[in-house]
Amino acid sequence: MLKFLKRIKVVFAAVVLLSIFSSYVFIDETEKQKVVLVAVLQNMLQYHYSAPEINDDFSSKVFVSHLKDLDYNKRFFNQADYAFLKKFDKNLDDELESQQFNYFEAANSLFNKKIEIVNSFYKNILDNPFDFTVDEIVELDAEKRAFAANDTALEELWRKYLKYQVLINIVGKLEIQEKAQETKDTTVKIKSFVVLEAEARAKVAKTHEEMFKRLSKVTKTDRFSEYINAIIHVFDPHSDFFPPKDKENFDIQLSGRLEGIGATLQEKEGYIKVMAIMPGSPSAKQGELKAEDLILKVGQGNEEPVDVVDMRLDNAVKLIRGKKGTWVKLTVKKPSGIIKVISILRDVVVMEESYAKSILVNDSKNSQKIGYINLPSFYVDFNNRGGRSCSEDIKKELLKLKAENVEGIVLDLRNNGGGSLQDVVTMGGFFIDEGPIVQVKSKEHEPYVLKDDYKGVVYDGPLVILINQFSASASEILAAAMQDYKRAVIIGSNTSFGKGTVQRIFELDLPSMYKELNPIGSAKITTQKFYRINGGSTQLKGVVPDVIVPDIYKYLDLGEKEMDYAMPWDQIAPAVYDEWVLKNGADLAKIKAKSAARVEKNEVFKMINASAEHLKHKQDNTVQTLSLVKYREELSNSKKEDDKFKDIDKEIADWDFKILKADETTVVDSTKIERNKSFIKTLKKDIYLHEAMGVIKDIRK
Repeated sequence: MLKFLKRIKVVFAAVVLLSIFSSYVFIDETEKQKVVLVAVLQNMLQYHYSAPEINDDFSSKVFVSHLKDLDYNKRFFNQADYAFLKKFDKNLDDELESQQFNYFEAANSLFNKKIEIVNSFYKNILDNPFDFTVDEIVELDAEKRAFAANDTALEELWRKYLKYQVLINIVGKLEIQEKAQETKDTTVKIKSFVVLEAEARAKVAKTHEEMFKRLSKVTKTDRFSEYINAIIHVFDPHSDFFPPKDKENFDIQLSGRLEGIGATLQEKEGYIKVMAIMPGSPSAKQGELKAEDLILKVGQGNEEPVDVVDMRLDNAVKLIRGKKGTWVKLTVKKPSGIIKVISILRDVVVMEESYAKSILVNDSKNSQKIGYINLPSFYVDFNNRGGRSCSEDIKKELLKLKAENVEGIVLDLRNNGGGSLQDVVTMGGFFIDEGPIVQVKSKEHEPYVLKDDYKGVVYDGPLVILINQFSASASEILAAAMQDYKRAVIIGSNTSFGKGTVQRIFELDLPSMYKELNPIGSAKITTQKFYRINGGSTQLKGVVPDVIVPDIYKYLDLGEKEMDYAMPWDQIAPAVYDEWVLKNGADLAKIKAKSAARVEKNEVFKMINASAEHLKHKQDNTVQTLSLVKYREELSNSKKEDDKFKDIDKEIADWDFKILKADETTVVDSTKIERNKSFIKTLKKDIYLHEAMGVIKDIRK
């Protein structure tokens, strides 16, 4: 590794020297690519927490990573194309060392050629009506398919794929017509199947025409950036290269944050995937867009939607973003396989809704008064001295709840993707007297311990922390620390997300004396790892809850462990700390046993578990019929099955919610009143919070 890094540095110095004579010597595209490659590799090898050996194994992984990025759905390359590119499989490490781009040039050239070939035949396929009485199938999961045997087989794959797209469109129109006939809605014009089929083909043709236009505008520089990222992602999935772009696009890629609807997106395996919904955002208020949804199309108002499958994230973001007060229509595919159009009115995200908030829960069944705190993220305002921070806000909520004489507190970290590390440490100190909260290790350095040095406790009563598969990073640190101290009981389904790494941004642009070679871009590099105070990493394994409860994602493959080339779990020496043991000596084994008994008897949890199994079955069943009759029959059965679980969201009767006395004077205007009503309405259906109340009662006993 060191020899490789030294050689990279030598080559980097040689390439940079070219810029001294740049007034006289033209720096061509290949030389610029060398500068970018060497700048990225030098920083990755020098600063990455655990840079892999650059060898044949690394080469093979880069090949797989790049091929997935280039043609994940296997709709362009055939087996001969794959065999041709596979010849480079073990050579990429040698090319990196010598700054050669034989593989990249070959792959880019071949992909452009295949785009032209597919573009030449997909229109012919859509020129003729499809026969939906034929009993044939299509495999939708590319990982279960081999590359097409040849271009003839590739054309057949496209025929089935396009037929499936037309089928979906027709069924949607048929359902609208049938509903109109049932309700005697004369505003809907009834059309024959022949007309609907022709219109559906025309619509699919237009969608793909736009897609091929976008593909034609992808530059070689864009593709080279994708190749660089394929290399970086073999180091780990959270490191990235950001090519030089305008500031807006850079920020979008860096944060994944969508202004306008309030969703965090990720480009994954050819799809735009919803990772999280920002609390208080237009998406959250509308309520139908959820994490794990795949966005297939984006429409503006009443305009024809644009297909965003295989589209770059920044380009998809441009379509989704927009001015306040305008509508965006998202065609999404749910984890269940249901395809749905969701209309969202763009707006400014209401930041107040992303702050910590609390409420009183009066549990009549168990005769107890509990405080509930929701923390959507570990926020902090770095740009404003004296600005809001989650730790200060949580402290205020704890003091307000103590003033209400609550008998226990539930801290909700579900869907909390993390944030400020220092605030986690400060917040952890509110629940223990003093001691370590987390260990942080950098490359080739001894781990250092971040401690709560303040002697004293803000709240020392019974504490339950709610997590789920989308609780990540800082959420996992706090939950893990409280679990290790035995200070709180952690409730959740399966494990948390499992992101136990820290990233840092490195600017790659060269000094001004070499400005002719700039701009190069930036790299986000994983430089540190988190470790629990018991010595185990939160990376990959996440936090395993003390009390396990089912949820609808129970059987789906989620989290860090499902990412390619995720960094491994490991452990270091534990920090020195004294267990809290729930202060009053509560028996965790008995608490877990009582909770398990309640969950097993609870009808809602039974439905959730059955729904999770149903969802897993539908996700695994990726073979789709292309028969109209069979497709509609399967869709009808799927909807009937979904209807069995409609009572999952029913309100729970034996509790009520009340605003804290300290907040009564602040919730006065109509907007805040409505937000508070919406907040309470959601909580009344929250079976997980209800179980947390039972656990608090068990702790108190």
